[in-house]
Amino acid sequence: MTSPPIRLGMTQWSHNSWQRVFYPSGTKSGERLARYAEVFNSVEGNTTFYASPSHATVANWKAATSDAFSFTFKFPQPVTHQMMLRHSDEMVSEFITLMQPLHERIGLWKIQLPAAFGPENLPDLKRFLSAMPKGFKLGVEVRHLAFFAKGEEERALNAMLMELGANRIIMDSRPVFAVPPDTDALLDAQQKKPKVPVHAISTAETPMVRFIGDPTLERNDKFFANWLKKIPVWINEGKTPYLFIHTANNDEAPQLAARYYEKLCEHITLPPLAPLMPEQPNSSQMSLL
Repeated sequence: MTSPPIRLGMTQWSHNSWQRVFYPSGTKSGERLARYAEVFNSVEGNTTFYASPSHATVANWKAATSDAFSFTFKFPQPVTHQMMLRHSDEMVSEFITLMQPLHERIGLWKIQLPAAFGPENLPDLKRFLSAMPKGFKLGVEVRHLAFFAKGEEERALNAMLMELGANRIIMDSRPVFAVPPDTDALLDAQQKKPKVPVHAISTAETPMVRFIGDPTLERNDKFFANWLKKIPVWINEGKTPYLFIHTANNDEAPQLAARYYEKLCEHITLPPLAPLMPEQPNSSQMSLL
């Protein structure tokens, strides 16, 4: 399929604990992206938030995937968190140029903003979005509570994103805050993950949901129930949702992603997902790609 109805993935393609459930025996670290892309057709590329990759690394990412795969990459942290999108044109231009070999495979350029980025900063966001190259699909994640209060500030944000064709990224962290932090992973997640209301609004054509799950997989089902309704609606409207699955420490993320993809298949016709391990039955199934 050249244009899949949904983009499914996780926040990373390389995780040591997946060796038991996802990477076949003998998979080397440099082969993990290619293996990941055999099953999932997108990934939330957080690595660029912390450091810019080398040209060789960008070339390796391209070689490990096909044109059917879609990356999302965050703009660097200095641009979004230190400069707050201001006076960052040179750094942004350098980053976009560096990623040029992957431009056709970047389904969403992600702008993750800090909680300090509030309503007074909306003009900076509008200028930033307006300056992006034509054809770039953009996603904006906000964390200031005023943007979740259903007041004038939130309406102004949503209206601007709709006007400029940018997607409002939706964070669903309810599962990790609904249980006691009785493991180190849950405690760490509750200390680091944003606790914001879930506003399931689509402001453009590629809505993105980040679902942060409880490591006990079945406890997530009640929180994902509404997404089983909303995501098919978006698909039927001709949109291409991005669904990225986390768990508290991501050890269980592949299993949870497969679990919810199977549940989505009960609500809308989707291509079958390849098995998490090639040795599993039904290995002849086509992948999401």
